[in-house]
Amino acid sequence: MKKLMLLFAVAFFALTAWKINNEHSTIAIGAEAPEQSYEMMGIDGKNYTLQSLKNEKGLLVIFSCNTCPFVVGRKEKDVEGWQGRYNNLHKLADRLKIGIVLVNSNEAKREGDDSFEKMKEHAYDNKYLSPYVVDKNSLLADAFGAKTTPHVFLFNKDLKLAYKGAIDDNVNKEKDVKNKYLMDAMYKMVEGKPIVPTETDALGCSIKRVKVSE
Repeated sequence: MKKLMLLFAVAFFALTAWKINNEHSTIAIGAEAPEQSYEMMGIDGKNYTLQSLKNEKGLLVIFSCNTCPFVVGRKEKDVEGWQGRYNNLHKLADRLKIGIVLVNSNEAKREGDDSFEKMKEHAYDNKYLSPYVVDKNSLLADAFGAKTTPHVFLFNKDLKLAYKGAIDDNVNKEKDVKNKYLMDAMYKMVEGKPIVPTETDALGCSIKRVKVSE
């Protein structure tokens, strides 16, 4: 009987997780960026849209936050986190004429660790080069079907999705990275070469959306 109940619990959890993860479908490769005119407030006090952020060769959107260990790292676990690679991505994007933006969609933590003031402090402490914007009510995250922090979406000059997923294959240490998925995709997109792979698994903390009562 205990075994049966355990199996039921596991099955229920799996079904619930599947429902949560599939509530907002991630946009497909080749799809045009949604909500291009949606205005998001940056920590510099300016309003940004995907259209205004796009550069000559495209746009890189990174869903991020202030606290997730996959973003900020965890020293006691010897995890660097991906945040330390943001500025190099910014420099590469600038060189390749690709716009870039960091988006905070953690609406459920807006009164706490992901408040506007905390975002400003975090960006300053970590010397962010890229615009860091508030996605009010997780509207952009929902439109993209973004799942995690970080979750990256690379669009071409026509704002059509060319790559989505992870930055690279090692959140622990940059020196141990074997596959620089995002950087490779950026180079190939600008050069007009096929991107392989076009999508990878986005690893990170779930985006903290506000739960809507049914």
